Amino acid sequence: MKTISLYRPSLIDHALNDFDRYMESFFGESPMTQTKRIFNALPAVDIYESKTAFVVELELPSYEEKDIEVGVDGKTLTIKSKPEAEPQRNVSEKQEPEKEERLYLVQERRKVGFTRSFMLPENADPDSVAANFKNGILTLEIKKRTQTQKRVIPIENK
Repeated sequence: MKTISLYRPSLIDHALNDFDRYMESFFGESPMTQTKRIFNALPAVDIYESKTAFVVELELPSYEEKDIEVGVDGKTLTIKSKPEAEPQRNVSEKQEPEKEERLYLVQERRKVGFTRSFMLPENADPDSVAANFKNGILTLEIKKRTQTQKRVIPIENK
């Protein structure tokens, strides 16, 4: 008797990532690894619709409100961030012990610059975008226009 098994393609991806890290430890980064890092740098997004609004949620761990810019241009909603600036090194000043230059053995956490743009639907009101940032999640709520919200018209019996 055959059984249904869970399909887990991510296990293969994890194995390939581990292999890539192993190879990079010997030969350094390849151009493909840099491209993969840029693609994976885009924040994960969820978009859903309620009766009165559209909601966009982005995962932005380690970011702060000041790192993020949200804008609307016509029907295009854009969320972007600038890459983390490299620390300035000044050799003339004596560095404090906690601010010494670090030699990373592994560095996977970085704030990278990104831009995500979304076309708003016709019934979205671009003037009503409200943003909230809490626990590393940026939540944008875009109200629907009232004239385009579905309504039931009562039928009178005369």
